[in-house]
Amino acid sequence: MKKSDRIQELLEQLATGPAAGLDPRYTGWFACFNAQRYYDAHDVLEDLWLSERGADHAFYKGLIQLAGAFVHLQKQHIRPDHPKDGRRLAPASRLFSLAIGNLAAYRPMHQGLDVERTLALAQRFADALAESSFTTNPWHPDAAPTIELT
Repeated sequence: MKKSDRIQELLEQLATGPAAGLDPRYTGWFACFNAQRYYDAHDVLEDLWLSERGADHAFYKGLIQLAGAFVHLQKQHIRPDHPKDGRRLAPASRLFSLAIGNLAAYRPMHQGLDVERTLALAQRFADALAESSFTTNPWHPDAAPTIELT
């Protein structure tokens, strides 16, 4: 199955339609992110990002990076002693920083997203990682963050 077919199937499963004129790949990112399906969130929005060369290119890239950071945290949480997954905290921090850099220009609100709140979330996780010298994972599935459109 081609990646584009898999993304279309995923969007159909999520039943995310255009909300307030928003692309279903964009709204699908939130559905996946809030379901802790961070890798799927990354893929769904990447499909839109690859076709976007306009004003929202960096915005989508920042959200993809944010989801990617949570992929690292989730994998490290599941297998903290694994040779590869156990070393994902520093890469997660780098992705949080990149996401912050890409999203900052879109504050305070953009496409129904409270960018300020999203930046604070990313910064909170980046700070927690740095404060532990990348030894403690601040993510846990029972207290995973959600991001809602307004």
